[in-house]
Amino acid sequence: MQHSVSSDGARSVRFRLRHFVPLAGFVLPTVIIGYGFVIPRSPIAGVNELTIGFTATVLGACVTYVLGIRAALRG
Repeated sequence: MQHSVSSDGARSVRFRLRHFVPLAGFVLPTVIIGYGFVIPRSPIAGVNELTIGFTATVLGACVTYVLGIRAALRG
């Protein structure tokens, strides 16, 4: 873990590329399969509430992951 202490005593966390590998392992296949195969061949093809909801779910998972990693690294 890489921690640095600023002049005011607050600790900051350094994110490394290795922290984002599991996230990429989830997001890339989800987006490729979802937008590349499933959604275009389904009745929900195009931009609508369902595809926007799918996008929001993937983005929400990314935000949750980053916040979780940040909390874990801060200890």
